[in-house]
Amino acid sequence: MSNKCAHVGRCGGCTHYEISYEEELRLKEADLRETLGEYGAQLEGLRPSPVVEGYRNKFELAFGDDGGKGETRKLALGMRKKRSFYEVATTENCVLMPDDFKKIAAYTMQFFRESGEAVYHRKAHTGVLRHLLLRRGHFTGEILVLLSTTSALEANLAPFVQGLRDLPLRGVIVGILHAKNDGVADAIKNECVTTLWGRDFYREKLLGLTFHVSAFSFFQTNSVGAEVLYEIVREMASGDGQLCNLAFDLYCGTGTIAQIISPLFEKVMGIELIPEAIEAAQKNAQLNGIENCIFHAHDITKIATQKKTPLSGAPNVIIVDPPRDGLSPRALAKVAELAPAHIIYVACKPASLVRDLPTLVNAGYTPVRFTAADLFPRTPHIEAICLLTNTQ
Repeated sequence: MSNKCAHVGRCGGCTHYEISYEEELRLKEADLRETLGEYGAQLEGLRPSPVVEGYRNKFELAFGDDGGKGETRKLALGMRKKRSFYEVATTENCVLMPDDFKKIAAYTMQFFRESGEAVYHRKAHTGVLRHLLLRRGHFTGEILVLLSTTSALEANLAPFVQGLRDLPLRGVIVGILHAKNDGVADAIKNECVTTLWGRDFYREKLLGLTFHVSAFSFFQTNSVGAEVLYEIVREMASGDGQLCNLAFDLYCGTGTIAQIISPLFEKVMGIELIPEAIEAAQKNAQLNGIENCIFHAHDITKIATQKKTPLSGAPNVIIVDPPRDGLSPRALAKVAELAPAHIIYVACKPASLVRDLPTLVNAGYTPVRFTAADLFPRTPHIEAICLLTNTQ
C-alpha cells in the first residue's frame, strides 16, 4: 500500500482501506449473498479488479480550505470532508488516485494559492474557484483537465496551462478546459466550456475497441475492471455462439456495451436519455468501424407508454444497465412486453436488482446466473450481473 492517507474516514472515499484486498472481497461477496436473499446460493462469486490502487480514471476535486485556524488556513484542493461545506481532504496519498492526478492536483493547488484568487463560498456566493475535473485513459495514458470557476476569475490562465504541460507525468495531457459556472449548485456544469489548449476529449481502449470520452461523458471509473465486467456481459450475450438477429442495449450511455457485443448480433440498438451520449456513441461506432449499431436518444420511461418507438423488432437479448435506482415500473413492463429470450441486468446497486426481479419472474423469466465484478476496490460498491431466461 502507498503511504498512509491522513484523511482515511474523513473524505468518505475508502471504507475498506485498512484491510487486505482478499478480506475486502470476502466481505463484499458475503454482503452480496445476503442482499440477494433467496438467490444468494446461485451467486457464482465476485471477480476481483485486476488493479486495486490508483485505478480511478475520473476525479472531481473541490476547492476549499485545509481546516487550519485563522492565518494558518490555506486554500486546498481535494475531496469534500464529511459533514463539511468548505474543508477538503487533499489527495497526496489517496489510494484511489493515479500518481499523475496527484501531481496535477498538487500543482493546481499551489498555482492558485499564489494567484490570490478566492474559493467560491457556497453561502455568500463570493470567490471564484470551484472544481477541478480530471479524467484519463488507463490504457492510453491520455489525460483531460477541466478547471471550473465563476466568470469573475481574474487570474491569467496561460501560465497555468503551460505549467500543466510542463509537469513530468507518466501519461500525457491532451486537453485543458475551462468551465464558467455562476450558479449556486455545487456541481461541475457542462456550460460555458472553452478549450484552453489541446482537444476536448481523451481516448481509451477497452477489449480492442477505442472510445473518445469527453469531460462529461459517462464511462466506467475503473477501465481495467470494466473489461472484466464487459467480458461477463459479452459471455452471457453469446448464448450458444450462434449469430443472433437483434439486441437492445437500454441505458447504453456512450454505447460501450453495444459495441462490445456487436459481433454477436446482426443488429444492436442502443437507447439513452442524454443526446450528447448518443452523439458520442455514434462517433465511437464510426471510429471502430462498427456498422450494425444504431443509437437513439430517448427516455426509456416514456418509451414504455408510446405506441411508436425506436424499439422495433423482436430482440433475442435485452441488456439493461440502469442508474442506481434500477428500472422504473414502466421500464420493467416494457422490457417484459418485448419478450426477449434473455435479459442481462447489470446493477451498480444490487438491492435495485433484487427489488426488480419479482416483476421479471412474474413475467415468465427465470434467473439462471448471478455473478459480480468488483470495479470499486476499497469502497463498498460492486457491480452485480444477472442473466434471466424466458421460460414461457
